Amino acid sequence: MSLNKLFIDFNSYFASVEQQIKPELRNKPVGVVPVMADTTCCIAASYEAKARGVRTGTMVSEAKKLCPGIKLIEADHRVYIQYHHRLVAKVEECLPVDNVCSIDEMVCSLIGKERIRENAITIAKNIKKKIKEEVGEYLRCSIGIGPNQFLAKIGTNMHKPDGLVVIDEENLPHCLYKLQFKDIYGIGRKMELRLRRNGIYSVKDLCAADKNSLRHIWGGIEGERMYEELRGQIVIHPPKHRSTVGHSHVLPPKLKNNESAYAVLHRLLQKAAMRLRYLGYYAGALGVVVRYKADDKTYTFTDGSFSNKNINKYGHIYHRQKSLKWKNHITFTHTQNTMEFIKALDIMWTENPFLTEYYSGNIKKNIPTAVAVVLFNLLEKNYATLSIFDNPEKNRLLYSAIDRLNKRYGYSSIYFGGSHIARDSAPMRIAFTQIPNLEIEDDYKARF
Repeated sequence: MSLNKLFIDFNSYFASVEQQIKPELRNKPVGVVPVMADTTCCIAASYEAKARGVRTGTMVSEAKKLCPGIKLIEADHRVYIQYHHRLVAKVEECLPVDNVCSIDEMVCSLIGKERIRENAITIAKNIKKKIKEEVGEYLRCSIGIGPNQFLAKIGTNMHKPDGLVVIDEENLPHCLYKLQFKDIYGIGRKMELRLRRNGIYSVKDLCAADKNSLRHIWGGIEGERMYEELRGQIVIHPPKHRSTVGHSHVLPPKLKNNESAYAVLHRLLQKAAMRLRYLGYYAGALGVVVRYKADDKTYTFTDGSFSNKNINKYGHIYHRQKSLKWKNHITFTHTQNTMEFIKALDIMWTENPFLTEYYSGNIKKNIPTAVAVVLFNLLEKNYATLSIFDNPEKNRLLYSAIDRLNKRYGYSSIYFGGSHIARDSAPMRIAFTQIPNLEIEDDYKARF
């Protein structure tokens, strides 16, 4: 069994970048947040904050209780992307990068003598040294080396921060026995429950299970792939196709009203449409989500659903959560036309049951806290059938001109008026597996 893959995972990436560029944050608990508000959550935490119980997803109000001295920093995604590209470049000076898996993860292949254990370890140490000396000492990474990408990735989680773990035939599979199901890529909460129902209670049990059992538990070939990957075999996965293009945003205090929420949705939709055209897709559906502040219950409203007449004719109720969520979607002929998307948004917005804000005692109700848009039912442009009522060439020229101006001068140099009051809101964000392209999404470029 040869060593074929080297996986790099940058530890607490957003927080580490902040500590690197701001010396006053070094060796202190840091939480990175999307907006400066107690009602949002940390999107990253430094290891000093993690030692006090703060994790990704911890509410800011809770983080302050767990770690009274925590330093909260509003995320600067543009800087994180710039550092990401610097890190990729430094890694490639040591070993070619096969694939960038996310903003803080990348994988490389080992060939020839690089597969010898001692040589692979030397390469990993050189990567760490180059990053420390030429990018920054606080940009620490954990590196896993294994016979396949699956095990190499698991290796990065076995020793953090700044770890280096080799998984090979000498320590496989017993080196995995101390792990929890959550440490195994591809096993979420639902799959863990399914495993336990089938008599598999630990990673040791998982490693001992036969291929047919895992196929049965997974309900198909993914179980066989899990069996093979746990044993170090290289498994070819089918290519993944993009299914959505979307954006979301947690509203800052000054935008927590329905008029501003609509404007932010408008802005997010324009950004999504620009990305859609850049990626070469047409969309056949649009979905929107707006979260509202609630008491001790969650009311989820969808178009046409009904289960509790005491709420209103649109809704049904979920208990013991503290947010309201309105969501809706609409389908249409496949298009890249921003105006068609805006028309669809306007149709759905009139069906929002929370448009009226009111007071209950001294508490204001129906206050929006976060919004999201998603374009889905995607087709590559070569496979889309265009509407006979559109003028494709006219639309192409119009949006090509708008996109070129925004690409050159910064997004929102040219924009549709519905997003005017939110023009400087909802800046570029980094999704888990999607790294924004600064050429088309840089909100900080000079404008007219």
